[in-house]
Amino acid sequence: MVARADEQPKPDLRARYEATRSLTLDLAAPLSDADATIQPHEDASPSKWHMAHTSWFFETFILRDHVEGYTLYDERWPFLFNSYYEGEGERHARPRRGLISRPSIDEIRTYREHVDAALIRALPDLSHEVRKLVELGIHHEQQHQELFLTDILATLDANPLDPAYMDGPPVADAKEAPMGWTRRDGGRVAIGHDGTGFSFDSERPRHEVLLQPFELADRLVTQGDWADFMRDGGYSTPSLWLSDGWTWLKENNIDAPLYWRRDQDGWSRFALSGRRPIEAALPVTHVSYYEADAFATWAGARLPTEAEWEIVGAGHDPADGNQLTSAAAVMPMGSDALFGDCWQWTCSAYSPYPGFMPEAGTIGEYNGKFMCGQFVLKGASCATPRGHSRATYRNFFYPAQRWQFTGVRLARNV
Repeated sequence: MVARADEQPKPDLRARYEATRSLTLDLAAPLSDADATIQPHEDASPSKWHMAHTSWFFETFILRDHVEGYTLYDERWPFLFNSYYEGEGERHARPRRGLISRPSIDEIRTYREHVDAALIRALPDLSHEVRKLVELGIHHEQQHQELFLTDILATLDANPLDPAYMDGPPVADAKEAPMGWTRRDGGRVAIGHDGTGFSFDSERPRHEVLLQPFELADRLVTQGDWADFMRDGGYSTPSLWLSDGWTWLKENNIDAPLYWRRDQDGWSRFALSGRRPIEAALPVTHVSYYEADAFATWAGARLPTEAEWEIVGAGHDPADGNQLTSAAAVMPMGSDALFGDCWQWTCSAYSPYPGFMPEAGTIGEYNGKFMCGQFVLKGASCATPRGHSRATYRNFFYPAQRWQFTGVRLARNV
């Protein structure tokens, strides 16, 4: 998770640092200390942990390691706010982050102020290599801003009162659009990052792959599409499911996307703006790889490969579509853009590209060690900070995970 050695950080580094740090505080503004402390499940983290961890990252890898005379804000806190960097030593167990009732969210805001002031003072004198680490830290915090929103969604969903994080848009009354298809010829194509601008190490090196002709859907699968799948027995037809997926479904009593609930009035879903009716024209989200694959089989299609999606995505603006620009009760809205609304499952395993080399040292633990048993998602979601993603970006999750804004764009053979 580090920039290429020949990359030049953009000149407005301070402005982008301050804007990123400010957005995190804006996201936290509606929360009480209790809201920010709860950990709804092991995949999620408390809001205030995200706020502290991103500060720990800057304090550890820039201030502690590269600013002479800097002393840690609190020598006990690295144990609390390290995530999974083995090279940084012992740390608090991830499943127990919700038990950290202290420090309070206000104390963590003070910690952030301390780190920000120290980093901004040091920034003019930092070397080119260290400024690249600041760039890395900005992208790291943007990832945690998305996690912040998905994790608070999980937290509020666990409350029987269905409280809203913020007010959201009115219920959509749009009609479902028919699904069209974009055809691409096969042949040898290059994928992966070309070294221009920022990238994570997992996106490199650029290399050639062979594609067969294919078609990619021009819109995401909608809640209405998914309701049709459910009415047609999608969750009760084993022939649609991978073996592991069917086992997961039966063991966990899965019969709908995450956050969907059925009562006497039918199905509804929980969103950051509170409980909403199913809105047929809007993209379905919070579905696992297993569910996405089963739906694709039911629809007579398949999930795209990572390379197929990337080749199409290279011709689109990655900052377009419904993405995060300011603190809000974000939700997929059905944009026409390829990027935005939700991360899109591919059928490609998250594995190293030919010639991949993780970055040296502790900072290199971010990507390479997770290249086992996970699948690649492409695009961006409504909770992805605008400008963070690109066609070569490789998001990744385990096939059963669905608390993120994950959705489906179909592909098919020609």
